[in-house]
Amino acid sequence: MSHPAAPASKSGRAPCCVIVGAGPGIGQAVALAFAREGHDIALLARRPERLSGSCDEIRLKTGRQARAYAADAGDADALICGLDAAHADFGDCDALVYNVATHERGRPLQVSADQLISDFRINVVGALLAARAVAPAMVARRQGTILFTGGGFAYEPSADYASLSMDKAALRSLTYTLAQELGAHGVHVATVTVHGFVQHGTRFDPSRIAGAFVALHRQPKGHFDIETVYK
Repeated sequence: MSHPAAPASKSGRAPCCVIVGAGPGIGQAVALAFAREGHDIALLARRPERLSGSCDEIRLKTGRQARAYAADAGDADALICGLDAAHADFGDCDALVYNVATHERGRPLQVSADQLISDFRINVVGALLAARAVAPAMVARRQGTILFTGGGFAYEPSADYASLSMDKAALRSLTYTLAQELGAHGVHVATVTVHGFVQHGTRFDPSRIAGAFVALHRQPKGHFDIETVYK
């Protein structure tokens, strides 16, 4: 089976997409979509051994390289270690996708302070740390894309998911502030706000949602959207 050649970067290497939170669903669908665009893929997750099948699928279907790395989004040192390992193998990433979220139920008067802090560390702080890790090289090259998986709770908070609702609103704000800071340097920062429940075979099939991430990455300078609301 022949595959399209990857567009080489200025360094002569294939472009690379790093996905933090590469479990089944959106993460793996986005990985395959970017591989079909010609990117080598670095998949980061707490249990990278579970991603061997995804890596094999990417190689088989696209001919691109794909490797999995250990990273815990709630542990700053572990997250940076995983990003460093991916960088050592693939070089500077051209696209970063942060696709991590906790989904524990809890109403405002019931969720503990410790849970709120833990969730915020994973859902928002991890996103910022990942962006900080790749931003300097993107700024130096004056190109690159940083994408976050947002959620409809940013617009329509749910009392049953109070912590996640707060964090999705915070992640959206983070996206806009980073876009203001990095956009002037040619770096595209954006969020795909998924306004519905991900389910195969529906409008919210992961493979359909993945197309929104790729579409944002394709946007040329001067035409960057900061948010795609996927309904």
